[in-house]
This record gives sequence, C-alpha cells and structure tokens, in this order.
Amino acid sequence: MNDGPLQGTRDPSLYRPNVGIALFSKRGHVFLGRRINAHGPFQWQMPQGGIDRGESPSDAALREMEEEIGVSHKLVTVLAESENWLYYDFPTDLKSRLPGPYIGQRQKWFALRFNGSDSDVHLDLHTPEFDAWRWSELSSTPELIIHFKRPVYEAVVKEFAEWTKPV
Repeated sequence: MNDGPLQGTRDPSLYRPNVGIALFSKRGHVFLGRRINAHGPFQWQMPQGGIDRGESPSDAALREMEEEIGVSHKLVTVLAESENWLYYDFPTDLKSRLPGPYIGQRQKWFALRFNGSDSDVHLDLHTPEFDAWRWSELSSTPELIIHFKRPVYEAVVKEFAEWTKPV
C-alpha cells in the first residue's frame, strides 16, 4: 500500500489498534528504547503497544508505558493526542511470522511530559521489550526506526514538534 501513514484506502478492520508514546523529557528530548534481541541498524523506537478490548487509547498508552518502560502514569502529564490514526503495513516476511489476521497496525500517538528522573525508568518491570534506552532529538527518530514504521515517525515529528522545547 502506498497511502503513507494516513488511512487512505485502508480498511481499519485489517489493522491492529495500537498506541504510540512520545515521552518528552523536560529538555524536550524523546525517549527511545532499543528492541531486545534485535540485530542490525534501525532498532530504536518509542514505546508502543496494542489496545485491549474495551480500553480507550489514552488508557492503553499509559498502561503500555508502564509495562514497557516502568514509568508510572503519576510521573507524566498528557500533552496531546494525534489528530488521526497513523497506519503502517507489515512487510511480507514479518507478516508471515506473526499470528492473527492483521496486515499492519493503526496507531493513536500520545505526547507525554516526563516529570520524573532517569532512575524512574525500569525496563524490566514486566517482560522486557528493550535492552537499552536513551533520550534523543525527536527530529532524529525517523532515521533510527525500521523502514516500514518510518512514515509514521515522520508524521509524529511534524505533529509533536511543539513539545521539543525545554520547559
């Protein structure tokens, strides 16, 4: 499909509902985690995860943040929610290894301000998804992400640019 990150001609029922989290530090940098057991370049990403049945996207974002990086909802301020759902398709080789009917993911993204300290990040509270993390310039994230998610990250950079200023 070549609709970019917006829905375009995509059938939403074929895409797993998901959230993405742009967690901004007080310096205006964004949290990136390195996928555990990943090899090669482009293994950094912002936290993301599925929306459970009956769960709102905002609740899913706060739950996924705590599960993936150990940051409590009490340590963040919600800044913004993406206007649109952003889509990406799984590459054929990845889709063949995944269970389920979905051909990709549709994501609602949330900009959150981290009010804690680096010691409040715990990658191992649940089953670890990341083996390292860092703060990064939001504008640099598309070049760090795996190619099939890149258009989504480019859209997130545009939509959440205002939150990159230090507070």
